[in-house]
Amino acid sequence: MSQKLTIPDFQKMIRRALADVTARAGEFSELDAVIGDGDHGEAIVTALNAIARVAGADDAAGKDFKVLLADMGFGVMLETSGSTSTLLGGLLLGMSDGVPAGLSALDAAQVKAMFRGGLEGVQKNTKAMPGDKTMMDALYPAVTAMQECTSDDIVAVLQAGAEAARKGAEATVQMKANFGRARNYGEKSVGHADSGASSWACMFGAFAAAVGE
Repeated sequence: MSQKLTIPDFQKMIRRALADVTARAGEFSELDAVIGDGDHGEAIVTALNAIARVAGADDAAGKDFKVLLADMGFGVMLETSGSTSTLLGGLLLGMSDGVPAGLSALDAAQVKAMFRGGLEGVQKNTKAMPGDKTMMDALYPAVTAMQECTSDDIVAVLQAGAEAARKGAEATVQMKANFGRARNYGEKSVGHADSGASSWACMFGAFAAAVGE
């Protein structure tokens, strides 16, 4: 049972997310090509690489959560452009807003608050809602499930989020795209999972797997 999430734990989460998303990047780009420009896999790998560089820097271990998360958020938005980096940056900056200063370890309640802040950070950067067939269909249920998890075990909280994100991404197969350029495809968008929801679900799965190892 893990009752604290440490900076080294979080660094593992980022490394695992980069590895798992990179391994499926081709799949995410193929999904994106159905109703987009087919570059989502490359875009999210580029963004996660930028985040991982900040997370793995020599001075990262000496930072508290609030500072490290903010540095990661600004780092990805300054280094890469596009909606993927903007949304991931918003997630990390929101997570930074969600934790008190000076903490290098978080309990379950603080982890929940951190991810709740992350959702709010993303919502500042997109008007997409659950049901619009976007990454929000993975993120929103993941964060909601975390809040509803009654365990004090960090792994259980992250696993609840991962499972909800996976189910949310799977549900996008039957959705019609209502947001961004994809909405122009109308009924043609039904029958394929959303690339963003799929990659973000992969990321949340990686978070849980990294801490549960």
